[in-house]
Amino acid sequence: MSASPEAEELAAILAPEDPTPSLWSAFDSGRMDDLAPELALLRMEQDPIHRHKDVLAHTVAVVGKTKPDLRIRLGALFHDVGKPRTRRIDSDGVTFRHHEAVGARMTRKRLTALGFPEDMVDTVCELVRMSGRFKGYSDGWSDSAVRRYAREAGPLLGDLNHLIRCDCTTRNKQKAAGIQAAMDDLERRIAELAEADRRAAERPDMDGSDVMAYLDIPPGPAVGEAVRMLLEIKRAEGQLDRGELESRLDAWWAERTR
Repeated sequence: MSASPEAEELAAILAPEDPTPSLWSAFDSGRMDDLAPELALLRMEQDPIHRHKDVLAHTVAVVGKTKPDLRIRLGALFHDVGKPRTRRIDSDGVTFRHHEAVGARMTRKRLTALGFPEDMVDTVCELVRMSGRFKGYSDGWSDSAVRRYAREAGPLLGDLNHLIRCDCTTRNKQKAAGIQAAMDDLERRIAELAEADRRAAERPDMDGSDVMAYLDIPPGPAVGEAVRMLLEIKRAEGQLDRGELESRLDAWWAERTR
């Protein structure tokens, strides 16, 4: 299915380096009511008692901060689309529980109706669905939670993190700096855990059994040392043939037992 003229028009609205003016024009003229009526509902009535941010103004601000990539900008445009449908006022104040999951379903329905390519629809919906996963990170995530976040994001990890950074529109400089620092920390941990997992998954081309058989030695500390030595060779030089490894092992063993 090819994109409809309406989809192309929406893409054009999001295309400028700064899409803020074209977005406000589309909303203020009522054109967005035709293109994506769900988005017009983000201009929710503000409750003077249970106060919350203007969701439409926030959405436009988020889109305006993103890099000019249509997938990311669509994700930013729709990331809060589920809020009007999930808005509740209770003892906790105004809540929008599970609005990302609801929003992802709404996004899929709208983008599919507009005729956007299926792969783009899938990408945008995943960005919307995962846009709130970063919440709570500052309260403390275990290493397994960090790994799960990175695994679920998959190839969208960089785009998702960029969207989350742009989702910070608070005027409180200290709060904004804290959010960016938390994302810096998350990205650092993702990289460190990925490297640790990569190293843990590495295996030398001669394992402990091979070393014991070749050197004719029993199990013991020397076997572990030999395996670690062979692993360091692999990390530094890549895969070597068996003859070369045995030659290196001979030299190492001769030096060790000298």
